[in-house]
Amino acid sequence: MNRITQADENTGKRRIAYVLSQYPAISHTFFLKEVLGLKQLGFQIRTCSINSPDRPLSQLTAGEAEEARSTYYVKSVNYWEIVSTLFAVLFLHPDVCLRGIIAAIKLGTWDLYRHFFHFLYLIEALLLGAWMKRSKLDHLHVHFGGPVATVGFLAAHAWRFSYSLTIHGPEEFYDVEEFYLAKKFRDAKFIFCISNFCRSQVMKYCPPPQWKNLHVVPLGVDTEQFQPAPQATRSTLEIFSVGRLTPAKGQLILLLAFKKLLEKGHSVHLTFIGDGADRKLLEQFVAEQRMHESVTFLGALNHDQTRSRLASADIFALPSFAEGVPVALMEAMAMEIPCVSTQIAGIPELIENEVEGILVPASSDDALANALERLLQSSELRRKLGAAARKKVKNCYNLHTNIEKLAVTFQKCLAERNA
Repeated sequence: MNRITQADENTGKRRIAYVLSQYPAISHTFFLKEVLGLKQLGFQIRTCSINSPDRPLSQLTAGEAEEARSTYYVKSVNYWEIVSTLFAVLFLHPDVCLRGIIAAIKLGTWDLYRHFFHFLYLIEALLLGAWMKRSKLDHLHVHFGGPVATVGFLAAHAWRFSYSLTIHGPEEFYDVEEFYLAKKFRDAKFIFCISNFCRSQVMKYCPPPQWKNLHVVPLGVDTEQFQPAPQATRSTLEIFSVGRLTPAKGQLILLLAFKKLLEKGHSVHLTFIGDGADRKLLEQFVAEQRMHESVTFLGALNHDQTRSRLASADIFALPSFAEGVPVALMEAMAMEIPCVSTQIAGIPELIENEVEGILVPASSDDALANALERLLQSSELRRKLGAAARKKVKNCYNLHTNIEKLAVTFQKCLAERNA
């Protein structure tokens, strides 16, 4: 796809603010790829992050550091700048403040505790809007539907910007009322959903006439960057799992299944890449079961480090209880690593069971252990599933192809907004 020269004419040369909860972040590398990809295709995008990056600037990759330097960080604004900006908005744009206050009041119930947070979000929304005005941005796009979308929603109402959303799941759908999803969905000009399953969940909270504004735009991975690695013959096979160490990722079920494999005498090692609230719980379980020689926790690694480690994986396991469509699975599949995951949410759209991987019922450590054992015992099955997995990712979840599709959908939606 050529640089989008016509797109600027079609969309009225929209200048877009990408609003994110945390940017850059190890757990959300797709933000960086999406922003850079759209910029390369000619979109005029500036990034705003509510929170600072998840690492010091010195630990960011060159691409991340460059993005961080040009990103507006709402919570990093100093006290006097906050005060001066709010006073300027109050005296120069009282209508903005009034619309923001009304939107914050209407957002929820008369629960004073919740309204306290609404007004904190409103302060962030006023700062965001003032930055957008200074930067001559006129459309606001938010990833995820939680608190960051609340800030975007209030900014759009106060400053009269148009706004749109990308919804991933599953967190947004845990508490629909708490996140005011129906209100956010109703007022969004258009919504991108990362899977058909995700779209179905959004449809539940949108009136049918709005369904035409819900677009399935899958994520993707760079299949040139994630290439199959030569597999060495080894006596101990390696199982890898990549993701935040949280209850939703099902890592404890994986450890229960892994324990069964060890008890059957399989020569196998398990490595976790990622960090999170469950790390102590998982490490304690490993210690109690005396599996410390067979299980390694590497903690959070950057993108390049993760890819390098995955080169030694024989099997990839992600037995999640709740998901969107995991990019970690796509990356493993692109490297022809046979994957075992669960029959939930958008995962069956990524992996057809017994064709591009093995899917098991969520929560069943027996089924998970059986699936892993099948792969441990058959190099031919590993090879067949791995090859089919890479083919699926190349055909359906290729980063560059999907960003081009996103760009086309974006420009079409913005053009319709201007019509």
